[in-house]
Amino acid sequence: MAHGGRRRQRAFIGSFTTAGGLGVLTADVDPDTGALTVLGAADDVPDPSYLAFAPAHDVLYAVSETDEGAVAAYRVDGDKPELTGPPTRTGGSGPTHLSVFDGHVLAANYGSGSVSVVPVRPGGGLEPAASGVLRHTGSGPHTERQQGPHAHQVQPDPTGRWAVSVDLGTDSVRVCALDEGTLTVHREIALRPGSGPRHLAFHPRGGHAYVVNELAPTVTVCRWDAAEGSLRPVGETPVLSGVPDGDAYPSGIVVSPDGRFAWTAVRGQDTVSVLAVDAGGEGLTLVAEVSCGGVWPRALALDPSGRFLYTANERSGDVTWFSVDPDTGVPLRDGSVEAPAASCVVFD
Repeated sequence: MAHGGRRRQRAFIGSFTTAGGLGVLTADVDPDTGALTVLGAADDVPDPSYLAFAPAHDVLYAVSETDEGAVAAYRVDGDKPELTGPPTRTGGSGPTHLSVFDGHVLAANYGSGSVSVVPVRPGGGLEPAASGVLRHTGSGPHTERQQGPHAHQVQPDPTGRWAVSVDLGTDSVRVCALDEGTLTVHREIALRPGSGPRHLAFHPRGGHAYVVNELAPTVTVCRWDAAEGSLRPVGETPVLSGVPDGDAYPSGIVVSPDGRFAWTAVRGQDTVSVLAVDAGGEGLTLVAEVSCGGVWPRALALDPSGRFLYTANERSGDVTWFSVDPDTGVPLRDGSVEAPAASCVVFD
């Protein structure tokens, strides 16, 4: 799979099959322009809305964001992803995110407010059952969205020692340890009540984390101490310059490889916000808001070089790519590809 002696660069797109999506799409990536060309798709798992690679990048994992809740593993050698075996039930409902941590796949179950632990077999396949489920508890002041816990994301910290889960329903972030398939809470960090934290991204130097809040269009800046497994909120920055007409629904957040910029998607405004990050990593400044190139940007992604930014526009059914100005961080739209009910983009 190479062109001119180079290994072929590919992207994978998740989508909602119940909304017309094609499942998991494979796309060729032009390394010079960032352009995507869809090669094939696999629709054998319903609503594979979020994807993550195994460390060796030979296996791709997907959630099945359904009431039953499941995760699946795919081989990605060809143009169409191929399941390694039957999906594994998570023991929770509505998983929205997953990641690989210490030989396991962790899945954040939004509907049931829990995090599942699924062991990985040699070769990258999944065991047929989750080895444990960590159930979150708590609520928040938003009467419609925070009646109970809603785990929205789980990922390793930069050292790989801790698993960090973000819960929209409890206005908190949990730092967890994994021991023999059991996930336990080391610390729970409270964020501002009613903020509704959704996703978190670490600064490349590892000393700070940025939490995008869905119920308040802001990013919470936190200091991260990996030795202590401690996250401390130190500030909150708006992602919009004005007051939105309705709910803004921020979604994804990514940070540039050099740590100078962060970008957030804002679904209610169909925009991407550009935030400049100061040299210390603690000061964020909103510098621009640009169109996402479609409707309802559910997720953002950077290509491995950091030169191109991608929006998965769920309701317009496309993925748009942008060239990132290296001096200002402002993305310039270059093109888009059709991807019905797109929900995320990851790169091989």
